[in-house]
Amino acid sequence: MKKSLLIISALICLSCKNTPENIPISGTWKMVYAEIIENDTIQIKDLQYTEFIKIINDSHFAFFNQNINSNEHFYSGAGSYVLNGQDYEEVLSYTNSEAIKNQTFSFKIQMKGDTLIQTGIEKIEAVGINRTITEKYIKLN
Repeated sequence: MKKSLLIISALICLSCKNTPENIPISGTWKMVYAEIIENDTIQIKDLQYTEFIKIINDSHFAFFNQNINSNEHFYSGAGSYVLNGQDYEEVLSYTNSEAIKNQTFSFKIQMKGDTLIQTGIEKIEAVGINRTITEKYIKLN
């Protein structure tokens, strides 16, 4: 009887440990692929002449995009995030685009080797943004 109770207790404890573990996303990441699906159009970001870097610490993120050979088309943003298992949610607090400032963006993330993949829907009705994005980053450090 005691042995049965011990086994049942152990099984219950093991089945209760069902909380998702966070993916280790802290670091500096370089975008290697980006895809935008809007309506029936798929657009692949041309990264041949631009660099997109994302830096993530324990509570905040920042990103920087710049052409490799010029200062044109530089943009950046930053804010806080929450990570719960594979659910990653960014609040973009710092940007020069009022349309997306203080917006929340929800993603599913996964790690494959040294690659961080995030996929989600960017939807801001006020400016007509409604698209699915997939971004892939390799870890620089």
